[in-house]
Amino acid sequence: MASDTLTTLATLVGAKLKAQGVMFAAAESCTGGWVAQTVTAIAGSSGWFDRGFVTYSDAAKQEMLGVSARTLASHGAVSEETAREMAAGALAHSRAQVAVAITGVAGPGGGSPEKPVGMVCFAWAVKDRAPSAQTRHFKGNRESVRRQSVIFALQGTLELLDG
Repeated sequence: MASDTLTTLATLVGAKLKAQGVMFAAAESCTGGWVAQTVTAIAGSSGWFDRGFVTYSDAAKQEMLGVSARTLASHGAVSEETAREMAAGALAHSRAQVAVAITGVAGPGGGSPEKPVGMVCFAWAVKDRAPSAQTRHFKGNRESVRRQSVIFALQGTLELLDG
């Protein structure tokens, strides 16, 4: 997927956010701020993007987003449960009404039989609604897994804004 795909998705997300008069936040782990970088590359994004949280460590997820130690201990950092708490935390710690969260195993190491390289958990949250979550398994090297994750996160955000 070329970078123009990212630009197109970010432009579409921005147009929908602006039309709906809402702000967006991103809580990222394995993508390291790539969603925030992609959306802020769009001119005028200050009108619809509030902030991004790069919470790579468990401590950062707890301190910046309020992810519970119990969730991390029970389900691990790479889980839909953690992604949901990350998305909810992004809303709670920002002025945004819409948030996305991403946590996964980008590789090349760090995987396990239960959570292999390429497994990425996503969550989307809207103020006053329970967050939804999905897990995807991407193929490819570290950069490819991360890029596919950003694309999927933005596509999911578009679907959320449409529906």
